[in-house]
Amino acid sequence: MNKNLKAEADYLYLILASLFITALVVCNLIANKFITVDLGIPGFVFTISAGVLPYPITFLITDILSEIYGQKKTNKVVFAGFGALVFTMFILWMGSLFPATDSSPVSDSLYQTAYGNSWRVIMSSMIAYTLAQYVDVKLFHFWKNLTKGKYLWLRNNASTVLSQLVDTTLVILVLFAGELPWPTIGAYIVSGWTFKALIALIDTPFLYISTYFIRRRFKLKFGEEM
Repeated sequence: MNKNLKAEADYLYLILASLFITALVVCNLIANKFITVDLGIPGFVFTISAGVLPYPITFLITDILSEIYGQKKTNKVVFAGFGALVFTMFILWMGSLFPATDSSPVSDSLYQTAYGNSWRVIMSSMIAYTLAQYVDVKLFHFWKNLTKGKYLWLRNNASTVLSQLVDTTLVILVLFAGELPWPTIGAYIVSGWTFKALIALIDTPFLYISTYFIRRRFKLKFGEEM
């Protein structure tokens, strides 16, 4: 690969890493709001955290990274995301130390309502995120090696659907164990995981399209990594 293509590949890696970390941080900041998503199809009504909406993007990006850049570089982005969550938690804590002025549009009570539980959300997310992303990357490469680089749809969905189950279960348990009845917790897990699994199936064409154009640009064979 010549210098220009190498520079482009590095820049693309940086963009994907930035999108991944942004989606990860944002999903934790809005996770305290629970919403109902009605897809207009009988049985496809989900009660989920608003943080679930951008979260599947992180798994799509790690699958693109895994497919194009390999396991080692993908794990670097995963660990960078973990560091970003720790730093976000620190900044939110810093913001709570200083009282709001009388003219502040966000009062202390409003800040506390919005972000007071963020430490618990982020802590639960960090635990779930670390394990789920590890499972996702591991399974993705397991299927890639097993199929000798074929069946991208299989490794994308098999890795994402299982890792999303790990993530959803851990987040809901850490957040609500002892706070809500077990049937409600179970319903949240099923609803959240089903929604994520559905999004994982929907994003498969985007994975194919993205990796197709990336391979074409950098002259990679199907299944070949940078």
